[in-house]
Amino acid sequence: MIKVGVVDSGFSVEQKPWVVDSAAFVLQDDGLWQMETEPDQLGHGSHIISTIRQTAPETCFYLAQVFQERFTTTTAQVSAAIDWLVAQEVDVINLSLGLRSDRDSLKASVDKALQAGIVLCASSPAKGDPVYPAAYEGVFRMTGDARCSVEQWSYLETEYADFGGHVKSADGQQAGASMGTARMTGHICQMIQDNQMIQDNQMIQDNQMIQDNQSHSLATVRAYLQQGASFFGREIRTGE
Repeated sequence: MIKVGVVDSGFSVEQKPWVVDSAAFVLQDDGLWQMETEPDQLGHGSHIISTIRQTAPETCFYLAQVFQERFTTTTAQVSAAIDWLVAQEVDVINLSLGLRSDRDSLKASVDKALQAGIVLCASSPAKGDPVYPAAYEGVFRMTGDARCSVEQWSYLETEYADFGGHVKSADGQQAGASMGTARMTGHICQMIQDNQMIQDNQMIQDNQMIQDNQSHSLATVRAYLQQGASFFGREIRTGE
């Protein structure tokens, strides 16, 4: 079963059987603390999980809670969440969020995850200034694309995003770049489940360095998404 890390607001009671472990990262008393997760008050994380699982049913989740009552978080919280997910040895991390601040600690956490062979999918806006961690090299910049059905995705390769997925959540109640990111995470998970390409590429053979192996792994994912895309270029093109 594919292990998916989700950095978000939590999960629903109904989703508990799918969640192997969870942790909350909270700023309190002038410090960053790892605590027990609280119920998903925003519903965003729950929608992310259900959307990924609709696309890739053979998945289990590790939830890193960085949103509680509001959609506000910090680079310190997201960095700690990524570090925790690396320790859980997840296969893919979904970050349906974007931070304006670029911090060395956040980049270090992203680099650590990439070196561990983890695929990172992060939301990127359709336009405007870059957001992090999507703007870091090696992270897949994902967004929503209204042209795409549930099973489709687009190869954008614009200054803002690499790929776009179906914009709506599994129940159709939420939409946007964050749900498009979850769809793309699901497509990658399904690829791993179908053929185990990523796991095979991550094995160290013939004394090959893990960094070389990871580069090949990311290239494999990118090639799969490029070749399987239903639409190409910006959304203003019909692709038909």
